[in-house]
Amino acid sequence: MPRLDFPYVLHGGDYNPEQWPESVWDQDMELMKKAGVNIATLPVFGWGNIQKDEETWDFSWLDKVIEKLHANSIRVCLATATAATPPWVDQKYPDILRTDQDGIKRRHGSRHTFCPCSENFRRLSTNLTRAMADRYGHHPAVLLWHVSNEYGNPCYCDACSAEFRTWLQHRYGSLDEVNHRWNMAFWGQTYTDWSQIEAPQDKAQRNFQGLLIDYDRFQSDAILNCCKAEIEVLREITPDIPITTNMMGTFKALDYHKWAKEMDIISWDSYPARNAEPADIAFRHSLMRGLKEGEPWMLMEQTPSQQNWQAFNSLKRPGIMRLWSYQAMAHGADAIMYFQWRRSPGAQEMFHGAVVEHAAREDARVFQEVATLGKELASLGTQTVGTKVESKVALLFDWENWWAVEYSSGPSIMAKYCDIFLDYFRALFSLGITVDVVSPEADLSGYSAVIAPMLKMVKPGFAANITRFVEAGGYFLTTTFSGIVDETDRAFENGYPGPLADLLGIWVEETDALSPEEQNTVQLGGTSYPCGKLCDRIQLEGAEAIATYGEDFYAGEPALTRKGRAFYHGTWMEAEGLQAALESFLTEAGVSSTIGQSIEGVEAVKRGNLLFLLNHGKVAQLVDINGYKAVDLLTKAPISSSLELQPFGVAILQITP
Repeated sequence: MPRLDFPYVLHGGDYNPEQWPESVWDQDMELMKKAGVNIATLPVFGWGNIQKDEETWDFSWLDKVIEKLHANSIRVCLATATAATPPWVDQKYPDILRTDQDGIKRRHGSRHTFCPCSENFRRLSTNLTRAMADRYGHHPAVLLWHVSNEYGNPCYCDACSAEFRTWLQHRYGSLDEVNHRWNMAFWGQTYTDWSQIEAPQDKAQRNFQGLLIDYDRFQSDAILNCCKAEIEVLREITPDIPITTNMMGTFKALDYHKWAKEMDIISWDSYPARNAEPADIAFRHSLMRGLKEGEPWMLMEQTPSQQNWQAFNSLKRPGIMRLWSYQAMAHGADAIMYFQWRRSPGAQEMFHGAVVEHAAREDARVFQEVATLGKELASLGTQTVGTKVESKVALLFDWENWWAVEYSSGPSIMAKYCDIFLDYFRALFSLGITVDVVSPEADLSGYSAVIAPMLKMVKPGFAANITRFVEAGGYFLTTTFSGIVDETDRAFENGYPGPLADLLGIWVEETDALSPEEQNTVQLGGTSYPCGKLCDRIQLEGAEAIATYGEDFYAGEPALTRKGRAFYHGTWMEAEGLQAALESFLTEAGVSSTIGQSIEGVEAVKRGNLLFLLNHGKVAQLVDINGYKAVDLLTKAPISSSLELQPFGVAILQITP
């Protein structure tokens, strides 16, 4: 795969010139230069403007725009334009339209409406990709390929049912094995012919978690195959141009760990609410960074001002866009890009924020903020580009495990995978710890501590790998509702935590589910902390209790345990207790915060020899830089021991010990 070595921090965004008359394009070029834009993504939704019918093509408008961008030294992130099918496609080939989970077939409209098993869609989309690659693949303005846009939305049609049966035959080999893996003897639902297996629509078979998980796997693979079909064309014609597609953070339907293997660089679209917790934004950046073993990535989309799909689309307050852009850079981004360049003149995204508002005034607040950031990014040159984030702690995130947790028929509807994951990430963030979020299949040898919240599904090989990690000196922690099932959602016959039992030295006899109105307590280090949602009754089989329950019939029983360097949290603790437990765990593992202290509202992240400091709070903070000598790349000022960060302030320190 080609490696994308950026010549500078990329700064730009989605450009949709086809929505505007040609008379506006020269103004766009002038405004882009004033905003410090050096890259533009287009034509993401241009299919209908390029191909009028199956025989008629018109590239003339796109030729002109690309030449204008090139003449103004603006590189192109060239989209394959396959993100939305034009009306003529769906009218001529109705099999392309997907069927929703409710069993209703879509009609033409919107985007993401294609069935991933439609041969006509594959043929037409790859034909368009080939035409784009043949025409522009060797143009000097083209820096990278952008395949489609924000893939998603599974299909439940008959064609998908047929492909699903083929997928199952490759995965399991026989119908008997499928029946065994899914436990189809339950309720007498054993299949006697492959043709009996159908897509799990709402009014069809949805009582077997193994089926549901496998269908999610199949759909993620099928949609990925559409992407790969375009990628194959691009690699054939332009093998030296890197390829990406924009992901969406914690998008549940697609297993991005598999998708990442097909990408040369990860890119994703970040749209937090205005009042989003900094830790929540950092979590999704860390998740996307972890898809490619910590390699730098692209912030492909963010709004410079406001969104348009929420009930109340608040403006980003002054300074927030800059702060969140640098937070993305701190977590590994080498590109800061926006959706969109110019506000649409009408339709669905007319009120979605843009660098250029409808008035097209360069004295507008948002334009000025973008332009100021553009100048700062240009001043950094290549000093931040290509550096990797430093972390000694890994959190293990698995899409298939996510599906397994939330398809579970018990023990509690409160058991939400991302909720407990965020609880652990937030606690680590509060302690000033930089975290990598990676797959359970990742190389863990470089970490001091590994945490796997709610690892219900333990796949073959993981227990042995994590045991070797602990035996080599690493610290491991997992939680309630872990080690429950195998990769097909069959319960482990030796009970819980299944293949992790020997490592952890425990047997989970029962799990109590508490309603939102109920609580228990954890007695830890002489302090009582509230806990709830799930409470395991733990039997010690080689482990020791490091905290106990304070209430109910299991008062005094183990709540938190350890066996050597392997720890288990048997309940869902609230923030203060979880932070206390993690602080003790990390101290033993020899992990401390980046700057040796945690300051409320201040985030500190190291990328190579660069220390990013971000003040997410509304008051100034004095930050001791832990004995480093440094120069602030933004202000060029030398820093000897400490610096004051203003509210929403940022410093990028080039440090020496």
